[in-house]
Amino acid sequence: MSRIMTRRKFFGKTGQALAVGGAAACGGSVFEARGKTHGARKGVNYYEKLGVTPFINAAGTYTVLSGSTMPEEVQAAISIASKYPVQIEELLRASGEYLAKRLQCEAALVTAGAASALTLGTAACVTLGNEKAVLGIPLEMTGLKNEVIIQKTHRYEFDHALRNCGIRFVEVETLEEYEAAFNERTVLAHFFNFAEKGQISREDWMRVAHQHGVPCFNDAAADIPPISNLWNYTKMGFDLVTFSGGKGIRGPQCTGLLLGRKDLIEAAVKNNSPYPDTIGRGMKVAKEEIIGLVAAVDWLLAQNEDAMQKEFERRADRIAARLRGLPTVETQIKGPPVAYHVPRLHITYDPKRIKLTGEEVIEKMRQGKPRIELTPKAGPNSIVVGVFMLQPGEDAVVARRLREVLEEAARA
Repeated sequence: MSRIMTRRKFFGKTGQALAVGGAAACGGSVFEARGKTHGARKGVNYYEKLGVTPFINAAGTYTVLSGSTMPEEVQAAISIASKYPVQIEELLRASGEYLAKRLQCEAALVTAGAASALTLGTAACVTLGNEKAVLGIPLEMTGLKNEVIIQKTHRYEFDHALRNCGIRFVEVETLEEYEAAFNERTVLAHFFNFAEKGQISREDWMRVAHQHGVPCFNDAAADIPPISNLWNYTKMGFDLVTFSGGKGIRGPQCTGLLLGRKDLIEAAVKNNSPYPDTIGRGMKVAKEEIIGLVAAVDWLLAQNEDAMQKEFERRADRIAARLRGLPTVETQIKGPPVAYHVPRLHITYDPKRIKLTGEEVIEKMRQGKPRIELTPKAGPNSIVVGVFMLQPGEDAVVARRLREVLEEAARA
């Protein structure tokens, strides 16, 4: 009997004992008992205590900028979840079943971010049907399939999340190269949804892989909105899809979603925390984070997407209006076609009239009061203002401060 199965049985029996014993000891609902003993407590602003300065987020849901802000409904759900212990296995299973129904796919798993989902999904493909392999990867790869086909233009900063599983990439560029790349060692065909270049479409990528009986994995981490992407790619035929929980979904930043085929999700679970001696053991997701992501999905599915997009456009319009009249300044509202599909305000100017580079504008906004972060993609004479994460009224603050910075540079 494997160590993983022994641990799983132990957890299951322990959970049952705790449930029975806990109820008997309390003589009633644990929720009732907690409610009687816990009063309201005043929180401490630890950002202030630690000397860390929050900022107005006019950039976007970048990980380095702590991702998204969570709606009040999500924060409230996390607060309630923090008060009560639960069986993590039970919670992961129940949340996965609930999310799979809501997101119209076979199975789902809450992960420790989208990068974690990449590792767990890859591990699932490598170890599918071979529980002993769970304990051996990434070093003991004898007899395991370990080649992952990827378009050369889809290589990116998250390669390591897959390579952690002991795989190696096989790069292709044309459809003909792709068709010829499959062999007895091929374990996965990986697709980066946001890649701006590449000769092979999603449809062809899946078609060819499935002809060879190889699963397809789509990294769509930042591709919400539109909300429908949460089921578009699994319905299209991708065997695995990942999304970040802390970007457009508006859940905890350290969460992600792994969606797809039931057998692959079950294999990912076997490689995941809380089981010891697995590649995912360090990828813990707390009860608060699991509940937070479920609540965020519920919140998101209740939103009017058209109304949200119109509000983003209004924010960008208000900022653009405040910049009118500045010498050579031109504005345009547009958003990326896939990832971060939210309107942004693109600002350009003549650097001979406004004597600051885009990077210098970003730094001046960052050093001002209040601190404001702009989208970290600037040119010698251009900046981008993200409006997705602005709170009510913050667009006016961003507009005022941006005009001050550009006016001062125009007078220099």
